[in-house]
Amino acid sequence: MCSFTACKHNKSCREIYQRIIAKGKSKKLALIAVANKLLKQSLAIAKSGLYYDENYRSVNLNNM
Repeated sequence: MCSFTACKHNKSCREIYQRIIAKGKSKKLALIAVANKLLKQSLAIAKSGLYYDENYRSVNLNNM
């Protein structure tokens, strides 16, 4: 599964994995959460047509 590699190289995926493990959840559940994050990231990249930017933060217009 690509979740293993994402936990090593993707900062946001690593943070999710470590946060879930710190709560005492299983490693398998944490990897599934990382896989879900990767799917959401890849769908957003495909829809927007932009390159992946690790420091990108979306703006929620409802909070302005």
